[in-house]
Amino acid sequence: MDKNIRSVKLFYALMCLAGFLIILLPVGIANIVFGYFLGDSPCVLCWGEREAMIFIGLIALMIVRYGFKPRYISMLLIVTAFGMWQSFRHFGIHAGDDLNQGFAMTVFDIHTYFWAEIIFWSTILLLGVIFLFAPKNFAGFKEELGDQKYRKFNKISKFMFIVVAFILASNAFQALVGTGIPPFYGQSNPVRFSLNPKFIIWSTKNLDEDYKNIDNFSFARAFFGRRDINEPDFAFKKAKNLNIAFDNNSLNSPFKDIDKNLSIAKKTELDYKYPINSITATNDGFFVSSNMIVDFLDPNFKKIDGFRLDPYWNTTIDPIVGITPIGDNRFELIGSNKAYLSFKRVKKADPRKQFPNFISGYDKYEGIGQGLNRNNIFTIRSKYNYIGSLASDDKYIYFATTPNNLDQKTFVISKVLIKDNVLSGEFTPSANLKDNKTLGDLYITGLVFNNGYLYGVSKNHNVIVKIDPKTEEVSEVLSFPSEIKNARGIYFKDNKINILSYQDGKNVIFTLS
Repeated sequence: MDKNIRSVKLFYALMCLAGFLIILLPVGIANIVFGYFLGDSPCVLCWGEREAMIFIGLIALMIVRYGFKPRYISMLLIVTAFGMWQSFRHFGIHAGDDLNQGFAMTVFDIHTYFWAEIIFWSTILLLGVIFLFAPKNFAGFKEELGDQKYRKFNKISKFMFIVVAFILASNAFQALVGTGIPPFYGQSNPVRFSLNPKFIIWSTKNLDEDYKNIDNFSFARAFFGRRDINEPDFAFKKAKNLNIAFDNNSLNSPFKDIDKNLSIAKKTELDYKYPINSITATNDGFFVSSNMIVDFLDPNFKKIDGFRLDPYWNTTIDPIVGITPIGDNRFELIGSNKAYLSFKRVKKADPRKQFPNFISGYDKYEGIGQGLNRNNIFTIRSKYNYIGSLASDDKYIYFATTPNNLDQKTFVISKVLIKDNVLSGEFTPSANLKDNKTLGDLYITGLVFNNGYLYGVSKNHNVIVKIDPKTEEVSEVLSFPSEIKNARGIYFKDNKINILSYQDGKNVIFTLS
C-alpha cells in the first residue's frame, strides 16, 4: 500500500471517528443520560442545535461511506455555520443573566446551550485537523474507491453505524414523546421529560404565536427578533416606520382629565442654524444639542462655545437626546441608546487627552470620571426601548422611554445613581388613564427636574406630565396649545415653563402661562 492510499485511509478513519463521536457524545449523552435518566427535555432551539449536530455526524459518515466529494464538505461547513448561529442566538438570550443564572442543565458549570457553541466551534477546529492528514494528491481518493459505488465497511465502522442508528432512533422517540406529531410544535419552556402520559404536554402555542405574527414578518425581524426596533424621532431627522401617528390634540391623550390648560405668553425664534434636539438651562446660559453637536449659549441664546462629539470612540453614543447637570460645572449627556459621556467646561483643556472624545472643542471641554469617561447604562424594564430625554436631581439621573414600532405600551422612568452611573430603580408611574390606554401613548422628548418633581413634555398629544418620583405617580397633567407642533425640550426659567419646538424649519421657544 503506497503512502497516498495510507493517507486516504487515515483520513477516512478520522472522519468516521469524528462523525461517530459527535453523535455518540453530545447527542447521545443529551438524549439518553440527560433525557431518560435526568429528565431533561429540549426546547425548540435545543432541538435545532441537536439536529444540526446529527446532520454534521451523518454527513461525516456519508463521506466515509460514499467517498470524498466537495458537496459533502460544502454541506458540512454550511450545517456547522447554521448550528453556530443557532447556538449563538440561544446563548444571546441568556448572555445578560446575572451570576449563575441560565436555562436547563449544566456540565462543568456551563449550560448546555453554550456547550452547543463549543461543539460547533470544535467541529470547525476538528475539520482543520483532519484535513492536515488528508493526502497531498486528491487523486488518491478516487484510486482508493476504485470502481465501487461506495466504500465497504469493516467491523469497527459497522459497529459505529449501528450505534449511530440506535441513537437517532432514540432521539426520534424522545421528540415524539416530548413534542408530539404535527401540528404540535416544540416548546420554548418545556416541562421535565416523562414517559408518564399524565405529564406529557403536546402544545401548539409557539406555532400559534408564529402564525399570529406572520403578517409582520420580515427578514430583519427574523434575524434581530425583539431588537428589530426602528430609530426614534429626532428634531434633525424624522422617524420612519414607527407605527405612531403623532398629533397635537391634548384631548387624544391617554389621560381621563387634564388638570391645567397652559397658554402661550411669549414666543422667541432662535438664531441657531441646527435643529435643536434638546435644551438644558444652566445658571449662566443653555446647553443645546443637535445630533452630535453640543453648544453652550448665553442667556440671549447666542453661541459662546461648544463641541462636536465623536460618537464611535470606545462606546458608541447614538444621537444625543439630553444633557443634565451632575454637580459643580459637571454635566452628563446621553444618547438614545443610553450610552453617556460625563464632561465639564474648562478655560483650557489638553487637546491631546480630549481628542478621542471630541472632534472639535477639545480645547474647552474635557471628559470627567473614571476610565474613559463614557460608558453604557444597563436597564431591565426598558431594555428594548430607546429614550428621548434626560434630567437629574442631587442624587439621581432620570430618563424616560419612547414607544417604537414593536411596542406602543411600555413607558418606564429609569433612575441612575449619579455617583457610579448604575441603575438604581425603574418604575411606570401610576396615572388616571382612559380605558385600554397606557402611558406608552406619550412620546417624551424633554424632561426636567423642578421643586421635587419631574416634568416630561410629550410631543404626542401636547401634554406635560408632572411625576412625583417618590410616590411614582403622575400628580398633574398640563396641556399646551396645538400651535406647538414638535416639542423637543422643556425647562423652567423665572418659575415659568418653557418649551422648545423645532417647527417650520426654525427653533422656537414658547414661554407658557
